[in-house]
Amino acid sequence: MSRTPEYAVELHAALRRAVGGMDERELARATEALVSRYRSVAPATAPILASRVHVAAYAAYRMPATHAALAKALGAVADRGLAPRSLLDLGGGTGAAAWAAAGVFESLEAVTVLDQVEDALALGRDLVADATSPALSGATFRQARAGAWPDLEADLVTVSYVLSELDPQQQDALVADAMRRGGAVAVVEPGTPDGYARVLRVRTRLIDAGWTLLGPCPHAAECPLAQGDWCHFAARVNRSAEHRRLKGAELSYEDEKFSWVAAAAPGVAEPLVAEALPGRILRHPLKRKGFVEFQVCRPDGTAGREVISRKAGERYRNARDAEWGDVLP
Repeated sequence: MSRTPEYAVELHAALRRAVGGMDERELARATEALVSRYRSVAPATAPILASRVHVAAYAAYRMPATHAALAKALGAVADRGLAPRSLLDLGGGTGAAAWAAAGVFESLEAVTVLDQVEDALALGRDLVADATSPALSGATFRQARAGAWPDLEADLVTVSYVLSELDPQQQDALVADAMRRGGAVAVVEPGTPDGYARVLRVRTRLIDAGWTLLGPCPHAAECPLAQGDWCHFAARVNRSAEHRRLKGAELSYEDEKFSWVAAAAPGVAEPLVAEALPGRILRHPLKRKGFVEFQVCRPDGTAGREVISRKAGERYRNARDAEWGDVLP
């Protein structure tokens, strides 16, 4: 069973401790700069986390949402049977993927986070210092640059919210680095049309290399949403009081939209994909009296409407509990 909720609570507490003594006006100004950068689709010309206050602002403003998206994507990977003992996070900054993986994979024993910004790594070390997960509290945060990663390997390599900072050639190189180092790779990007386009590019690279998709796709055919739509999902984020104050928000929650793809290398995938996925739910289900209507990506490479009625018995009861992003009952 996933321990993600417990770890989300731990992460929020660690973030409160980390930014509690900082000037809120400085944090607010740094947050505005980060928001402006994240709304841009152009490759970054300098590190986004350029100072200690920018790192703290990122951690308080963005890390809970990034963590929630990663937890949901990695949870779906865990449902396929992947049980990694080691995680390598390329460009992992303050460690959102590490927290998500620790909450999802009880098998996890070792975590390494690589990033070029030492201030981000330092905050990452502080955040995990009191974590209850041995893999998390013992995680290694190491400075390294894309294209010059140390010669490390892991059962699972994650690349999250990084590709938007790179041009297409650099994106391809980073994905190739991840594939050389991991038995499985998971890539998560913002759930926007351009974020989906980057994920779709990664998906093609993985399939062309003979890797087997673990999710979200139930097939390896051309994406049926590639024309006029985009594949994305949502993760609910509970906002702390500090989080609401920093964002100038009133609601106690937000929904983080994200796109993702995960795949396993030849020899790793076979035990995980013996049973094909029946389909992936692409939108919020419409739950009516006596039936549930879904928009679904199907294993035959098509996408469209599926209805499960009360006559389906247990399948209908499962359908009532199904949500956007889940496997079709």
